[in-house]
Amino acid sequence: MTKCTHAAFDFHTVGGRSVHASFDGGCITSEGGGLLLREVERRFGIVARTAACFKDFRNPDALEHTLHSLIAQRVFGPALGYEDLNDHDQLRADPLLALLAECADPTGSTRRREQDKGCALAGKSTLNRLELSPADASAGSRYKKIVYDERAFENLFVDLFLDAHTSPPEQIVLDVDATDDPLHGNQEGRFFHGYYKNYCYLPLYIFCGEYLLCAKLRTADRDAADGTVEEVQRLVARIRARWPQAKIILRGDSGFCRDALLLWCENNGVRYVIGLARNKRLEKELRDDLDAAKIGWSITGHATRFFHDFTYRTHDSWSCERRVVGKAEYLDKGENPRFVVTNISTEELPGRALYEGFYCARGDMENRIKEQQLYLFADRTSTATLRANQLRLWFSSVAYTLLQALRRVGLKGTAMEKAQCGTIRLKLLKIGALVQVTVRRIVISLASGCPYQTIFEQAFRALQGLPLRC
Repeated sequence: MTKCTHAAFDFHTVGGRSVHASFDGGCITSEGGGLLLREVERRFGIVARTAACFKDFRNPDALEHTLHSLIAQRVFGPALGYEDLNDHDQLRADPLLALLAECADPTGSTRRREQDKGCALAGKSTLNRLELSPADASAGSRYKKIVYDERAFENLFVDLFLDAHTSPPEQIVLDVDATDDPLHGNQEGRFFHGYYKNYCYLPLYIFCGEYLLCAKLRTADRDAADGTVEEVQRLVARIRARWPQAKIILRGDSGFCRDALLLWCENNGVRYVIGLARNKRLEKELRDDLDAAKIGWSITGHATRFFHDFTYRTHDSWSCERRVVGKAEYLDKGENPRFVVTNISTEELPGRALYEGFYCARGDMENRIKEQQLYLFADRTSTATLRANQLRLWFSSVAYTLLQALRRVGLKGTAMEKAQCGTIRLKLLKIGALVQVTVRRIVISLASGCPYQTIFEQAFRALQGLPLRC
């Protein structure tokens, strides 16, 4: 590493002792807990399978950074809290991150150029070739020739979901939702969205519980449900190829109440529970129940609700009548009617159970989207092209999948089994550690004062009990 004079910092005295500090501690990392992510990767091969979604046209005899190590940097980076490619100009010298990327020389002592010695990993200028390589790049391209396969990436997430189960589940609930991804530059596809009141993208997400199955970046000049039929069709086909007997239910808010989607589900044996936007005709169906709810509220002083089952068809947009469940609720602020449309029978799920016990559970999906945007920088779509920003969204999605696997397997039964990604990172991954590299050993001395050592050990033991994949 570059030799330099470290600045000294003199702080206020304490107990008669002077306090001095400087950045001269040597090979110390703040990512010691990242070793758990390496254990997850060795068991599930998430990074390796992500790398398989790329075609590398580089000359293998001229490489210093393998495709796997480049992908590992772009996945472990956001997982450890680093949102920007610029961060890697410093992170490239971190031996712990090099260990996570499976670099044989974590200290970078054997780099070809003198100026690169001490830096085992790639910097931002090398990493951005992953994003900036055009779709038609080939071995004849000059610099940018690592091309991702869009279809392979789309199938990666559903395949990881399928492989995570040892036996087919009886029922699968697919939650679909769209969200805004604000833009602050002149990115390709930039469009002002009236509902969100800003320039943004409109990514489409599909989850099954905590499993991410689809993260599709879209421009905002479209209906929220645009492209949902194609994505659901792709997922259902892939799931049924593995689990032909599994029952599939689609769940979404009123933004996805479109006849094309409902009709496709009806014709393909997929059940659905979708929100339905209120209107005067629907409210008229609930009038008696709303009046009864108001009386109940006036007597008890608490929110009162009733449910009403009926069939309904729009004037123009629907091709047939469908079952609708209306919630007639009265709150302190007044009437609060809500509606859902479904092809599940009343005998299987009565109105109250359908709405309260099933439909309302879709709100947990919004927590998963927030995890990606708040903690894993899914909204860091600041490159110029839509194709490059889609890749950034997928890298964030892979980082989420990695942390979700740690939570699902490593933290099961611990106090952190339901912790969000940001909490897991803060408490288990951000651990100070001294890294010592010798010819035969890499010794990592984790901070003795870490308050979560017991949970760390539990996660390690749980992961050690799984067979190695890579």
